[in-house]
Amino acid sequence: MKKRSMAALTAILVVVPLVAAAPGQRVQAAEPGPGDSARSAESTLVRGVDLDTVTIPELQARMNRGSLSSLRLTLAYLRRIKAVDPKINAVLRTSPTALRQAAASDLRHRLGKSRGPLDGIPVLLKDNVNTRDMPTTAGSLALAGSPPADDADLVKKLRAAGAVILGKANLSEWANFRAAKPTSGWSAVGGQTNNPYVLDRNPCGSSSGSAAALAASLAQVAIGTETDGSIVCPAGMNGVVGLKPSLGVVSQSGVVPISAEQDTAGPMARNVIDTALTLSVLSGRDTVRDGDGPSLTDAAGRPGTLRGKRIGLWRLPSLGTEVDALMTRTAERLTAAGAEVVEVSMPYQERLGELEFPALLSEFHRDIDAYLATRGGPRNLAELIEFNRTHPEEQTCFAGQELFEQALAAPPTTDPEYLAMRAELTDLSRRSIDEVMAAHDLDAIASPANPPAWTTDCARGDNDVIPSSTPAAVAGYPSLSVPAGFVGELPVGLLLMAGDRQDAELLSLGAAVEHRLGAWRAPGYLPSAPSGASH
Repeated sequence: MKKRSMAALTAILVVVPLVAAAPGQRVQAAEPGPGDSARSAESTLVRGVDLDTVTIPELQARMNRGSLSSLRLTLAYLRRIKAVDPKINAVLRTSPTALRQAAASDLRHRLGKSRGPLDGIPVLLKDNVNTRDMPTTAGSLALAGSPPADDADLVKKLRAAGAVILGKANLSEWANFRAAKPTSGWSAVGGQTNNPYVLDRNPCGSSSGSAAALAASLAQVAIGTETDGSIVCPAGMNGVVGLKPSLGVVSQSGVVPISAEQDTAGPMARNVIDTALTLSVLSGRDTVRDGDGPSLTDAAGRPGTLRGKRIGLWRLPSLGTEVDALMTRTAERLTAAGAEVVEVSMPYQERLGELEFPALLSEFHRDIDAYLATRGGPRNLAELIEFNRTHPEEQTCFAGQELFEQALAAPPTTDPEYLAMRAELTDLSRRSIDEVMAAHDLDAIASPANPPAWTTDCARGDNDVIPSSTPAAVAGYPSLSVPAGFVGELPVGLLLMAGDRQDAELLSLGAAVEHRLGAWRAPGYLPSAPSGASH
């Protein structure tokens, strides 16, 4: 026991000075040592493991055998961040304690005291998730001072599970709830995150840094957050997997809010297995339902078959002819694997579009005031608006804060008109999914998660009318984006949604879809898209 502890301590003392630096620096990683090169730092290979494709169960098997250590794995990711992240600008900062966390995990593995599937696994957090030892800014200079007093609940769960908190990922500032025409992936703190597949294209918002970092293999898993589309769209546009869990499955305590009625954090990864295992930790239990609900680890480890599954296809031709053609090919491949695919339309979408934004304005004013009261800096929304007016750095990509101003003037959440709006939203969004699934006896509804990535342009803002995320987001039901294929060089995701607390069933189905489609491929970091791959 003592010798093992000393060995772990020695490893920390030898390796940590290579990579640790003061909190708040953008990226800290090892300088090349003897025999190292820029090429080795950019490599996705570590001890015979390909970071692009390895899964958490495979990593855990190697760590249990002693053929791979969390320390070596974490160091490999830190070196990749230093070498690769300048191209995509996805990682705001790395943790100065990451290697100490990894060494502690290695000691637990050697003693046979592993804490579960995430022990020793490097995780990036979207920078609207509170961490006591690193700044949490939501991308805004207004929060760039002292770190929060405590970790978010989900971070406490990750630490308790032995995960290595690798650092913080950039995001669309205030989770894209500031300006009427924002540019996704931009924040005043972090600048612009680029899409790793084609660098002048957008990563979608607001979990843009989380998704782009995963596509570039800068962490094993990442945490995103979603109010409507902010996990599943970046996942689709960056060719990775993202789950928006059922509302309430993951605690929102300590996460910068937009709306308690829709907000949820969720896991993102390069595969469904890692996504499911991360949800089992974030939720604090292995199922998302009481009683005999299916196991999340079973959903991850034993993906179901597509044979006999009924999937409703909501085409959304407004996302373009190339995406629609990809959906046709996807349906054919799922049918060939034994699934029954039936075309569906989703009712009530126009009314949901009319009601959602006004309701979110009232909820944001209530919830952001409550959060700001816990932090240094502006203490409420009115002070935050004034901060943005007087800090030119907040206006370097887009100057607008129209949503803030509209939220400040919105009726309170005690107003009868607001209460009627939210009640109608909840009713219609749930019916839009429940009625379609019942009418067609469906296991899930599928739709495109995103169009091909648009060019990033601060002056124009986003081209992001993507309605597929709204039904599940407003209903509080789960949705899962898995890679479906490409339009030219640009990834498109398949969005799967199902009923309340059917997260495990959705993950099991998603694993089967992922296996059948086999659509993932590593990014090429192209400077721009060739002709014919634009949108």
